[in-house]
Amino acid sequence: MSFSKETKVELCASELTQPEHKRAAAYGMLLFSRVFGASAITHTTESRPAAMLYTQTVSALTGSIVELSVKLTRRGGENHSFTLSVPDRNECRSIFEFFGHSTDAPSLRINRANLDGEEGIPYFLRGAFLVCGNVSNPEKDYHLEFVVPHKNLASDLMRIISEVEQISAEPHTINRKGSYIVYLKGSEAIEDMLTYMGAPMSALSIIQSKMVKSVRNRVNRKINSETANLNKTAAASARQLRAIEIIRDKKGLDSLPDELRELAQLRLDNPEYNLRELGEALQEPISRSGVNHRLQKLLTIAEELTGK
Repeated sequence: MSFSKETKVELCASELTQPEHKRAAAYGMLLFSRVFGASAITHTTESRPAAMLYTQTVSALTGSIVELSVKLTRRGGENHSFTLSVPDRNECRSIFEFFGHSTDAPSLRINRANLDGEEGIPYFLRGAFLVCGNVSNPEKDYHLEFVVPHKNLASDLMRIISEVEQISAEPHTINRKGSYIVYLKGSEAIEDMLTYMGAPMSALSIIQSKMVKSVRNRVNRKINSETANLNKTAAASARQLRAIEIIRDKKGLDSLPDELRELAQLRLDNPEYNLRELGEALQEPISRSGVNHRLQKLLTIAEELTGK
């Protein structure tokens, strides 16, 4: 099940106990349906809980019959689409007028009288999200959107979301294939929106996903840093070994001062050692800088022998 579907399951599981909350949620579901008008009301969703809540809430609130039909959308799979419709045109008009809409209005707009002030806004947004909303998997992206069929309706929705103090970012809108997309980006804004609508567990999932990403990124940075250090150590060791082999083959290690001869032999015997380990392995241990200074002398001797 996708993260978006899981979120809708959580939203539907949150019971609507107050009549005002039911009205606001039903209004959100109807207003943002594929078709909401005085002559037709219909919507299609892939969320079974959303379809059941739509049917039950609208029927209980208006006394109208809402038909529900199911269609298999993926052969051999478990995905279904649920089409909701009010078959009686007279009942469509009654529902349209019940929520204060008129066929004389030039365009479909949000009637705030159905929201019971600020108290009803989270339930209205919940209803809208259930029929036209999506939220991306937080492991991939942070994006929540409402797909709205009408421009003025999208503008009204943006205004309402902008007025919610609990949501930390402003919504934006784009036109996509004839629909108007009202969307939020950023994990915190989406966490705020989900919590506000009544899906705190989905919001928590985003927080947990961010924590996992943060830990994973820190581990990767550490691994990359350690790998880079190992590569530098290996490359330096290779140069030092080559220099010591040149000295051995052209002059012999016995030609070197005691402190350089001991370090040269130690490097030949332990090519994997870093500077600290080389310094600690000497008969008289020295610091990393001391080891580096002696190795630079060996590199200089080898360059003089080869004329490079």
